Amino acid sequence: MKKTFQILTFALLFVANSINAQTMIQKNNIKLQSDRMTPEALWAMGRIGGYAASPDGKHIVYQVGYYSVKENKSHHILYVMDADGQNQKKLTTSAKNETDAAWLSDDRIAFITGGEIWTMNIDGSDRKQLSQTNGEVDGFLFSPDKKKVIIVKAIPFHDIIEKKPDDLPKTTGRVVNDLMYRHWDHYVETIPHPFVGDVTSDGITNLKDILEGQPYECPMEPFGGIEQLAWSIDSKKIAYTCRAKKGLEYSISTDSDIFLYDTTTGKAENLCKPADYKAPKIDPTKTMKYQSVNAPENLKNNVGYDQNPKFSPDGKYVAWISMERDGYEADRQRLCIYNLATGEKKYITESFDSNVDDFCWAPDSKTLYFIGVWHGTENLYSTNLKGIVTRHSNFQADFGSIQMLGNTNKIIAERHSYTEPADLYIIQPGIRSNFKSVVNTIPSGTAKSMIIQQITFENKHILDQLSKPSVEPRWTKTTTGEDLHYWVIKPPHFDPTKKYPTLLFCEGGPQSPVSQFWSYRWNFYIMASQGYVVIAPNRHGLPGFGQEWLEQISGDWTGQCMKDYLAAIDDAAANLPYVDKDRMGAVGASFGGFSVYYLAGHHDKRFKCFIAHDGAFNLEAMYTETEENWFSNWEYEDAYWNKDRSENARKTYENSPHRFVDQWDTPILCIHGELDYRINATQGMSAFNAARMKGIEAQLLIFPDENHWVLKPQNGVLWQRTFFNWLDRWLKK
Repeated sequence: MKKTFQILTFALLFVANSINAQTMIQKNNIKLQSDRMTPEALWAMGRIGGYAASPDGKHIVYQVGYYSVKENKSHHILYVMDADGQNQKKLTTSAKNETDAAWLSDDRIAFITGGEIWTMNIDGSDRKQLSQTNGEVDGFLFSPDKKKVIIVKAIPFHDIIEKKPDDLPKTTGRVVNDLMYRHWDHYVETIPHPFVGDVTSDGITNLKDILEGQPYECPMEPFGGIEQLAWSIDSKKIAYTCRAKKGLEYSISTDSDIFLYDTTTGKAENLCKPADYKAPKIDPTKTMKYQSVNAPENLKNNVGYDQNPKFSPDGKYVAWISMERDGYEADRQRLCIYNLATGEKKYITESFDSNVDDFCWAPDSKTLYFIGVWHGTENLYSTNLKGIVTRHSNFQADFGSIQMLGNTNKIIAERHSYTEPADLYIIQPGIRSNFKSVVNTIPSGTAKSMIIQQITFENKHILDQLSKPSVEPRWTKTTTGEDLHYWVIKPPHFDPTKKYPTLLFCEGGPQSPVSQFWSYRWNFYIMASQGYVVIAPNRHGLPGFGQEWLEQISGDWTGQCMKDYLAAIDDAAANLPYVDKDRMGAVGASFGGFSVYYLAGHHDKRFKCFIAHDGAFNLEAMYTETEENWFSNWEYEDAYWNKDRSENARKTYENSPHRFVDQWDTPILCIHGELDYRINATQGMSAFNAARMKGIEAQLLIFPDENHWVLKPQNGVLWQRTFFNWLDRWLKK
């Protein structure tokens, strides 16, 4: 394996900035000495981020991140191009990050650098600083008339963690009085708030906190951004997402709402609930599935996640993504439309038995385009206001986000797959044409034809030097007699007469789809390039196969989903002649890591090694360690100390992986980040310690500075090297 990590000869990736002595990381030509993907090649790729079309639809500004392994940092820069992908121009010329670009007019762009809003011409000239916040801007959104702007800033928050005494400024102690004192990877001593201000020729003035005096977040942590706010078409009102809870209430509930804030009166109205709504009392140690908050008569009050509002172009409606039930973070995401004149709410994707993951209004205000997963791919759909859903694409690829191209009938989309990192595309839904591009015609009766044109080729200079793996879907029967879908990824230069070491990939979530994702850690391209066949099942509990299939996993983490994993790998071993059944491993992260820990005690000698990243090992400990308590409540159904706990809860705790270490007999690599407050690092350490005390060959890769993910370049390369060194040690003998 050591040679495979030395096959890249990089051209100079770093340009010294003589003004501030910082390092600028930029795209450069890279000459590979092999046609196989390696960790270094993966980290040399540019990563497309946000993008936006000019109001007239003629230009697109977009963001790309470049990473330096040597410097262990990233550089985010902006590009602009014509809407057909021509005349690309790099706008960023300094070592400073420039992000979050938006259009002020057809020829003026706003963006963030140094924590402030700046503006520039479309060619990058005439740069001016617009905000003065001491570098506190986390996001922004201009009103349609460009006279006002929303700025997201962090404000001090000491309702949960007490403020440090003034005479002890160097103390590292924290006095905590309630739950939700830390979230994802940080202690909660600040929360984001949206401020609205006036835009003048002199800059931004009269900033006012929309949630002044309220101890609530907007956007919601840990991942919410400016997409959780929207301006009305007349620039007078703001729709925003907020979970009006804190402490214990927050930790056990997923109930967020859409509020409508009037900039003239300063008053906000809840669009999800009546003014006199009072939440039912909740037992914080039990699942909300059976509590009164989720009783049928209460569900009309939008008690689940409601987020990401968008106004229709005619100003008559606001739409948002809505979950039905409280406490269930993986409930089906539906499109809700709200009639601003009548107050009527309507759900218009009820015939689509999967999630709406992103959406946008068409210019006619009668059509909404959305993306959603079905049978392992994230494709494009539309719905009208009556709820009639049409499928527009059927690619073996995923769309990651969509937006309209100005006021045209075209769509900009980010798309990726197992063999292609993200690039931007222009889509013309439902149009028949001989346009020389990729034309995708859906079979008659299922959807309209469409045209899709790729307009960025960010990593073509690297991909053209690599041999691709091949990817194909396969179906088998699981133990219930139902059809089970899984992906088969085969190495480059595949030889059907050979037998290959094979990996069973265990998905996280537990309800995240095994669709055509591109990951910079769990990357099937690099796994296949290192000589492995990958088997990636869409087991019970994953979206894209109907809500009944998805919900089966709750309360049954060690039942049917584990049988599905074994059904998939057994089918591959028995029926795919190139799969070497004597050289198989199982790998996964998060719930996938939990799955690996469980399979380690229940695999009946199928696997020769395991890798578990950030997995839950001891579910009793996990119940009180995790910061988002609604998750454990819904999935386990009861606190472990409840004497009246449900049968599912009893089964869950009795089948926790830590109870089966006595049956472990296979080498295992445990990986964890110490800033992971979702699944604490003690889980990975406990699994590793148990394996070694049992006398099993094991390794622990621990990152003191990473959360549930691995984000730093050198840590990422070490992750990949350790991953493949471990697999090679046990599967390539």
